[in-house]
Amino acid sequence: MQKRWIILFAFMLIISIMGLFLPGEVDMSFGVELSEGAQLVANVAWLITATIFVLMMTPGLSFFYGGMVREKNVISTMLQSFVAMGIISVLWVVFGFSMCFGKSVGGIIGDPSTYFFMQNAGGACSDSNFVSALPIPIALYALFQMKFAIITPSLITGSFAERVRFSGYLFFMIFFFVFIYCPLAHCTWHPDGLFGSLHVKDFAGGIVVHASSGVAALAGAIFLGKRQESGSHQPANVPFVLLGAALLWLGWFGFNAGSSLAADGMAIRAFLNTNTASAVAMITWVVFDCLRGRKPSAMGSAVGAVVGLVAITPSAGWVSVGESIFISFVTTICCNVAVYYKNKSGRLDDALDVFPTHGLGGIIGTLMTGIFVYSHEAPEVQAEISHLHYFLNHTMVMVGVIVYTFVVSYGLYWVTNKMIPMRVSKESEKVGLDRSQHDEMYGSEAVVERELAEYFEHTSEDKK
Repeated sequence: MQKRWIILFAFMLIISIMGLFLPGEVDMSFGVELSEGAQLVANVAWLITATIFVLMMTPGLSFFYGGMVREKNVISTMLQSFVAMGIISVLWVVFGFSMCFGKSVGGIIGDPSTYFFMQNAGGACSDSNFVSALPIPIALYALFQMKFAIITPSLITGSFAERVRFSGYLFFMIFFFVFIYCPLAHCTWHPDGLFGSLHVKDFAGGIVVHASSGVAALAGAIFLGKRQESGSHQPANVPFVLLGAALLWLGWFGFNAGSSLAADGMAIRAFLNTNTASAVAMITWVVFDCLRGRKPSAMGSAVGAVVGLVAITPSAGWVSVGESIFISFVTTICCNVAVYYKNKSGRLDDALDVFPTHGLGGIIGTLMTGIFVYSHEAPEVQAEISHLHYFLNHTMVMVGVIVYTFVVSYGLYWVTNKMIPMRVSKESEKVGLDRSQHDEMYGSEAVVERELAEYFEHTSEDKK
């Protein structure tokens, strides 16, 4: 047995046994009396629905990425996204939620013991140290935020697709969650977080989800180096890409509109801006490609739609529809040009363009938030800080996040690689990760394998 699997199995065994000895919640009413009013019922119902939508985004991402790679790597690429629903869900209920939203330690990280194994999560948010204005159940808020934590490391996988060892990726995902995602989520979304004290806004994850995953993806592409066959190739399944983009678009309504944490006008505004931004970006990407002499493509439509979703995420609940159109248009042009020059230079093998789309889209969207959200701030905030200072704070934090995420994630790749070689062998890469890592095959790969087996079987019988 290999040590890496013994470690992971031991981890699951330990937390399983610990669960037996921890007291359960006595009061599971969550401190919320749903009979108090229709608005409260609506808020809880909407947040449950939004949570389901956000979880759907991760399988959507697996189709989106899986359709882009070669046939021999479809299953492995999809599994890298899908498995995050298991790993991160377990880490979240054990200590992740506490590290993100527990009692603040210096505005940087939460106390892991606050909601350890979801203890003390039986009340309402209005009785806790966060989201104090809303009486929604803490457990429901935890479930909603869990889905954000799940999809973030999944986004990174597109940069090192077709060459990463599965077990190495699992360990890196755990390290990324603990050392990058949790601190950034706490700094951004906890009321006592560092970024909040600077009036830096991130409505649904421009900093926490997209900038962090994009920069970590950049570090991963640099650390792991190029694939052996890193040139252009035909995607295995373009309809998978369209299906993934559609599921992401649909799930993003929960991602953004759900971040209002209520069935209110802000949720409606976020819903409207999200759909508008994605539509604008899709058309802009396709038309811009045509202006540059390319043909309109299904792949371009799908990528463009996702870039628009990324761009509007940091400001979706605050800006006007007109501002969302502008933000989406500018961000799409920048990402399209970035993808073009990345591919033209050939220096970086970010296989599925994670940094030029998600990373750069999150960064530009956050900077745009610093420009456009100020006019929608409360009068007391505008009296406390000028528009220029407001924008500079967003810029300063964004630079800090980029540097921190790149340095720490590169270090985590290095540490993981010392434990388990993160890159597969040349032979495994040539055969494909589906077979070499998982002993599975997709599509024509499986058909060819079966036909060869039948051929050799018949040949053997003929010789007899």
